[in-house]
Amino acid sequence: MLVKVYGSAVFGVEATTITIEVNIDKGIGYHLVGLPDNAIKESSYRIAAALKNNGYELPGKKIIINLAPADLRKEGSAYDLPLAMGILVASGQIKTDEIDRYIIMGELSLDGGLQPIKGALPIAIKAKEEGYKGFFLPIQNAKEAAIVSDLEVYGIENIKEIIEFFTGKRTLEPTIFDTRKEFYKTLDFPEFDFSDVKGQESIKRCMEIAAAGGHNIILIGPPGAGKTMLAKRLPSILPPMTLKEALETTKIHSVAGKLKEVGLMNQRPFRSPHHTISNVALVGGGSYPQPGEISMAHNGVLFLDELPEFKRDVLEVMRQPLEDREVTISRAKFTITYPSSFMLVASMNPSPSGFFNDPSAPTTSSPYEMQRYLSKISGPLLDRIDIHIEVTPVPFEKLSDTQKAESSVTIRERVTKARELQSVRFEPFEKINYNAQMGTKQIREFCALNETSLQLLKTAMERLNLSARAYDRILKVSRTIADLGNSPTIESQHIAEAIQYRSLDRDGWLG
Repeated sequence: MLVKVYGSAVFGVEATTITIEVNIDKGIGYHLVGLPDNAIKESSYRIAAALKNNGYELPGKKIIINLAPADLRKEGSAYDLPLAMGILVASGQIKTDEIDRYIIMGELSLDGGLQPIKGALPIAIKAKEEGYKGFFLPIQNAKEAAIVSDLEVYGIENIKEIIEFFTGKRTLEPTIFDTRKEFYKTLDFPEFDFSDVKGQESIKRCMEIAAAGGHNIILIGPPGAGKTMLAKRLPSILPPMTLKEALETTKIHSVAGKLKEVGLMNQRPFRSPHHTISNVALVGGGSYPQPGEISMAHNGVLFLDELPEFKRDVLEVMRQPLEDREVTISRAKFTITYPSSFMLVASMNPSPSGFFNDPSAPTTSSPYEMQRYLSKISGPLLDRIDIHIEVTPVPFEKLSDTQKAESSVTIRERVTKARELQSVRFEPFEKINYNAQMGTKQIREFCALNETSLQLLKTAMERLNLSARAYDRILKVSRTIADLGNSPTIESQHIAEAIQYRSLDRDGWLG
């Protein structure tokens, strides 16, 4: 008897429906075809034990299972449940005409229990698009899949539950998830708040500008100056995610199997990989491609602490994703694209000893050592960072000050207003939401300068020997500064402030 059951495979952040054809005939053998990986090939042992422990059996006949389309590589143990259900129906142990109306996924334990799967959200989205009635999956992933409306999502703990559902012995209630209610739960008191930061007013101003325009930023200063402390507080002043951004971010974390909270992510991600990370772990890839840290930081912040300690080739692979805001992984038989629109926040010491330009500490590094240390970061990479700012140690008077600093909630209100201006400005443009995403066309249109501002920028370009990309960065940052001041035009003071935020372009830093 031939039976068709439907599962799904995830490639990139999109799902593809897989038809599982089970045919049982006279003879002996278990044949699984359709490019399964080792985890799927081993499924027969898990299925046999799970069925036996729940009163059923793997029939001692010739079982042929095809995973179609046969030219598409399938991976993972999440096909256990649909394979088991197909075998039960094809062998006549259960009778149902409804099984082809559902997507079924889940990894089986030997006792018939179900283990969580990856990519539940994109699978649910695809199931709804293709008109399936419902989706059976492990209960741990049910809320994640239930984000998709108009699809019956059944979270189950044991294979017996789905068997009894299809045989009419049990009624299951679909999981209900109020997407909008969960999405609008805001964190009014963030764990890391700018009110905890003493002094550093100029650095806070930089962080506010970076957040308002979505600009990449690098903090340069000696150990203990507060670089990491400031970076960890940046997400607390970023504007709330839109529902579209929340769905995109949740989908990526779902594919990677790293959803920390069940359901919809409503807080912007903050990723801080160690400097020993490989280029594949950073940008994504592998034999079976998975999203890397830059995609996990999509719509959030990627923090690279001690930037020169990262391998140079690891940093260089970020150059294209920083420009394109997506990363493409190419293999012989397929190409996958992961979104990677993130804010890069980097920190570094100004020299190997860490105390260059610190008047309170002697410089112990030779000019050669400093040049070698700073040359680990290429010029093209620095050009892609809009704001360079020096962080100096906080004096004792500021540290001992008991007065409370401005809170993240207050700063976020100003940032959100600036982002709203940008949202209206870029409404006609697809894939452009804030100033840092502007292309050449938008810069010409929205960053026009008067004669005074133009002359000021020309002087700075000549004296600092800035590249054309740095010119664009200054214009983008000055546009954000103007937005924070609610100014429709870019004035000379906006340009002057933006020029100050190019520390690493000055003489004495990179030689």
